This record gives sequence, structure tokens and C-alpha cells, in this order.
Amino acid sequence: MAERKKNPKKKPAPKKRGKGRKAPSLVERAVTGLRRLIWGVCFGLLGIVLLATLIYAVVPPPTTPYMFSERSRLGAVSYDWTPIEEIAPVMARAAVAAEDANFCLHWGLDVNAIRSAMDRGRGGASTISQQVIKNAYLWHGRSWLRKAIEALWTPLSEAVWSKRRILELYLNIAEFDEGVFGVQAAARHYFGVDAADLNATQAARLAAILPSPKNRSASRPSPYTRDRAAAIISGAQTIKADGRADCFEN
Repeated sequence: MAERKKNPKKKPAPKKRGKGRKAPSLVERAVTGLRRLIWGVCFGLLGIVLLATLIYAVVPPPTTPYMFSERSRLGAVSYDWTPIEEIAPVMARAAVAAEDANFCLHWGLDVNAIRSAMDRGRGGASTISQQVIKNAYLWHGRSWLRKAIEALWTPLSEAVWSKRRILELYLNIAEFDEGVFGVQAAARHYFGVDAADLNATQAARLAAILPSPKNRSASRPSPYTRDRAAAIISGAQTIKADGRADCFEN
């Protein structure tokens, strides 16, 4: 029998040397580093915003940027944090009737009011929630940057804070006269009473001087302020009757 020829073992094919990756250029490294820095700053700012919002959900603001600037300018300001339970309910209703009647119905931005203001060629239409963000964290004055930050921050605050908390913050940090912040200081300043003892007329007059308290007086009201206060009294009764006060009273 013929011998079977043994197949010679095939030598493994030599491994092809892969081409090494080209080292990133200086420009590419710079772009990558810049991108990481931008993302880091963005996440850092987001974390700061979230933390600041969470803190004010339970802690009264010790001051605000505007309050700080007024204290530096005037030497002192009046500010006495008062829980909403110690503020006359009619004051809360008057503020909402005056500044944001649909406060309980929107999520921080009143789209219908904004559209209406734009149709009339006017700015404004800021909700109470937006005003709290501006007063608590940002600066005053007309600025598209501030309005953009305010518009982005407001929905977050609505997700973290209750409507009752938002109104509590608003009533405590709003300016009611030069260097007079919060409804307790305002009640003492104008009427010599505590916020808990405000009657409907006094509450309406305090609400009527917003948002221009330096040009109006609650204790010496002009005809305009008297008329506006009368409308606010009616509006406060209306929102109580139709349920638009339920989100902060129940």
C-alpha cells in the first residue's frame, strides 16, 4: 500500500501589523478639553441651581441680591420673615388677584398672558413664580439674559416648591417701599399692625403699590392706588369664590 503523504503543517500567516492611531493634534486636544470644560461648567451650574432651589423649599432666604444691594446703598433694610400661617389670608388673595389671578392654574409661565402682552406690543406678563425667581436669585433691570434664565428656572421651582411656598416667598421678599421688604415689615411700616392683622382694604392697598412701590404709597394712596385697591378687593373675593385660591389656601 502506498504511503499516505502527510500534509505539511501550514505555517500561520504572519500577523499584519496594524497601523498605529495617529496622535491627536494640539488643536484636537484643545477642542476636546474645551468641550469637557463647557459640559463641566453646565453640569456644575445646573447642580448649583437645583441645590439653591431645594434649599429655599425649606429655608427662608437670609437675603436676596437686590436686598443686599439696597442694604449697601441705604445702610439698612427692614426684612422680617413671616410664615404664611401668620399672614392674613386676605393678603395672600389680594397679592394673587393683583399680580397673577391665574396663579393656581399655570405651571410658572402664563402662556396666554405672555401671548396677550406680545399682541399688545408690551413686555411684562411675569407671573408670581417668575417674580420670586427674579427677586430671590437674580438681578433687577431689563435684560434678555435675565428673562431667559428666569424662564428656564421658573418651571424647575414649580416642580420643587408648592404653590403655597411660592406665594410665601413672594410675600416675604417683595419690596413694598424703599428698603422695606416683605409683608410683615410693610404692614408695620404703613399701618402699624402685624401681617396677621391686615384687613381687606389694607391688604389691597399693599398689593396695589406693586410692582412700583417706590412711586406709590399704601398709607397715602393716590386716586389711582385707591381705584386699583378697590378692584383688587373685588378680584380677591372672586378668586376665593371660583376656586382660584385653593392651591395656596388648602
